[in-house]
Amino acid sequence: MSLIDQLKDQMKKAMLAKEKAKLGTIRLALAAIKQIEVDTRETLTDDQAIAVLTKMVKQRRDSIAQYEAANRPELAAIEAAEIQVIETFLPKPLSEEEVAAIIDETIAQVGASTMADMGKVMGALKVKVQGRADMGAIGALIRAKLK
Repeated sequence: MSLIDQLKDQMKKAMLAKEKAKLGTIRLALAAIKQIEVDTRETLTDDQAIAVLTKMVKQRRDSIAQYEAANRPELAAIEAAEIQVIETFLPKPLSEEEVAAIIDETIAQVGASTMADMGKVMGALKVKVQGRADMGAIGALIRAKLK
């Protein structure tokens, strides 16, 4: 079953169970995916849908930081609940050891040796870890290895 089909299935279940928060979050995710499909005039693959969901999680984490800085814990809690719902549809996150192994493997595949090769490494890695690791943290790890 594709990711979009899973979202639609869970939306129906949330409707039947009258889970308003979960239903609203799933509808937001489906709307974001549908917007991209309309803009590009093509159906998104699972990897592209994962990228959309990952972006949504990142946006909500940024919002949480802003709400906490503005002393609005009730709004931060809503965003955190949305993150939990969205993350149920994302692949299992990679451990630090797995990320380090994938980085080493990709550096060897690309033949990177200097910081000038960082773009090649990031491009190759993005496909491998999409939705399963924070690309910002990965960038820092790559910089440390490519000095």
